[in-house]
This record gives sequence, C-alpha cells and structure tokens, in this order.
Amino acid sequence: MHTSIVPVETPHLGLVLTGGGARSAYQVGVLKGVAELVRRGSACPFPIITGTSAGAVSAIALASDAAHFRHSVYGIERVWRDFRVHQVFKADAVSMLKSGLHWLLAFITGGWLVHSPNALFDNSPLWELLREHLDFDGIPRGLYKGHLKSIGVCATCYEDADSVTFYASGTPIEPWARVFRKGARVQLTLAHLMASLSIPFLFRPVKLNEQYFGDGAMRQTSPLSPAIHLGANRLFIIGVNDPVPSGESSPRRATEPSFGQMFGFMLDSLFMDTLNADLERISRHNENKNVRRIEFLVMTPSRDVNEIARRHARELPRSLRALLRTMGANNAASTLLLSYLLFERGFTRELIALGYQDARARAEEIRAFLELESARQYRAPRESAGPPQQ
Repeated sequence: MHTSIVPVETPHLGLVLTGGGARSAYQVGVLKGVAELVRRGSACPFPIITGTSAGAVSAIALASDAAHFRHSVYGIERVWRDFRVHQVFKADAVSMLKSGLHWLLAFITGGWLVHSPNALFDNSPLWELLREHLDFDGIPRGLYKGHLKSIGVCATCYEDADSVTFYASGTPIEPWARVFRKGARVQLTLAHLMASLSIPFLFRPVKLNEQYFGDGAMRQTSPLSPAIHLGANRLFIIGVNDPVPSGESSPRRATEPSFGQMFGFMLDSLFMDTLNADLERISRHNENKNVRRIEFLVMTPSRDVNEIARRHARELPRSLRALLRTMGANNAASTLLLSYLLFERGFTRELIALGYQDARARAEEIRAFLELESARQYRAPRESAGPPQQ
C-alpha cells in the first residue's frame, strides 16, 4: 500500500464508502448522524471522498454539493427513504419474462438465434434516476472553491483486469499505477458512476474510452488505497458487513447450497472480504514506529442485515420474488442475495434508522476522530431545509 503522499504533520481526512447494493442505505443513516454533529451551514467535513459501487452514489452526491453537507446528506436520504426496485432495474412481470426468454433462447440455440444477454436485469431506470438527482457540474465548483480536495469512484476494467479509480482533484495528484490497480484523472460523469455500479451478471458493463468497465469491487484488493493515494491519512470508513458472529450456532442438517445462496456468498465476498483484509494490513503497518500512521474509524451495522432483509422480503415485486424463489434465494440460508437487491423503502428506511442509531451511539467517538471542534468549517451562504421527518 502506498503511504508516502502526505507529510506526517498534515492531517487529511478521507471518507471511504464501500459497496453493498441495497445495504448501502446503512451508510446514509451514518452520514445523517454525522451531519447532526457538524455546525449548521458547514461544508462537508471530508475533504477527500472515495466510493465503490452503491457507495459511489453517496460519494458523488456529497462531492457535488460539498459546500452544504447537511443539505446533501438530507437529499441522499430522501432518495433512499422512498426507494423502489423499479427505480433501479425493470422488475415488472413483462420485463422479467422477456429476460427469462432471452436467456432460454440464447442457451437453446447457442447464441445463433439471439445474442447472449449481457446481464440479468435492465438498469436503465437507475441511469434516469441518477441523471435527475446528481449534479456532476458541482464537483469542479467544489474543488475550485476549496470545499473539496479530491473525489474518486472505483470501477473494474474488463480488458486488463485492473481496478481503476477515476478521480478529480483540486491539487496536482499524479495518476498512479500499482499491481492490478491504478488511478486515472478524469472529469467525472454519470458513465463513470454507472460503471462502478455494474455488478457482474446483474447489470451490463459500461463502455468508457473504448474499454468496458464493471463493478468497482471486483478487482479491488485494497479498497482503502484510493483514499490514501488521493492524500488521506485519516480514514472514516462506512461498511455494510454484518457483525462478527459469536461462534455459537444452532446445529442444522447440512443441505446443498442453492444457486441463489452461492451467488449471495459471491456478492458478500466481493464487497466485504477485501475491506477486512485491508484493515488488517493497515493495523500491521501502524505497528511499525518508523512509518507514518494511518488512523481509521470503521462504522458497520450493529445488527444482522440479513435478518432485517428477511422481514422485508415480501415488499419485493411478485415477479422478482418468483425469480429469487427459482434461484433458491428465498429461504433463511439464502438471504445474502436478497439483502443486496432489496431496494424497497421498508428495508432501506430500517437500515437508515440503524445507521443513524449507530452513529448517535458513537457520537463522541466520531466527534473526536473528525476533530469537529477544531476543524476549519466553511460557512455556506444559507442553510437549506432541515431533515425530513422520520
């Protein structure tokens, strides 16, 4: 991991938002809790922001209105509080039937009659939703005015299998290249964000500069590295993985895992395992007294997200529930996949509330880590409307 960009005496705070599909609603709740700790009218307390997959959406939203932290957080919350699956991908009966028939015909004819499908779902509704709600022109404005130092979103290149951080910065940070990961300075657009969101098999890849890109978590062996390359040496990390199990489990008869269960485990490994490994690497790095320390604070759900997902499963459209049932993803052991696809307001609202509660429970720890009392906070011209009602 590269750790020699920022001098020891120069603290730079970075926000790291991991991927996690619908689980990322938890991050919104934590951000809401942080927003209540900063002074009214303050700019974003995180001068460096990186996001991957669904976490990249909140990263872009914060960066595009960096001068008004509370306003941007409440805007993100309004979208997540009223989320429906049909805003992310087409899940109506006709669309699901067409997708199923396409896959079946491609399989039967070997791709001769119809071309092999690129993805299981059509996520064109998400393109429209984000195009409506995000202002990418606000990013260079925030960089110019100094409310933001740098912003990066991570995607995976299918051509060379590299993890690529597309970034914009107000300081001369040179692009970097490491083994299977690199940084590319660009003018961030919706296409870069959608590339980061393109979960393999579920959503089709996005073409950028004659190359195709998919979800940023696929080849991200060091998810904290982009923020460090962009100048951060204090990391506020919001993950979405479940609490560490106690080791006690009730005995159950072994059953062969279904396709849905295996795909859920694949997504869980995609989004979770690399973060835990990177945190271990940083902890070992900090044991060396001759190198610059990288301080970090990690926020993760205090309750089992899978259990929450099980209680909201019936909110999914009937056609999508039928598909998940066919995949074997409707039983208690297979809710990992469900928790990533449950873009329904009952589930997202409960996760927002959980994130908010967790942030409030650790308010003093967060305040101390962010150094809110001593940090320079920019004053916005006027404060927008307050948070929506619970």
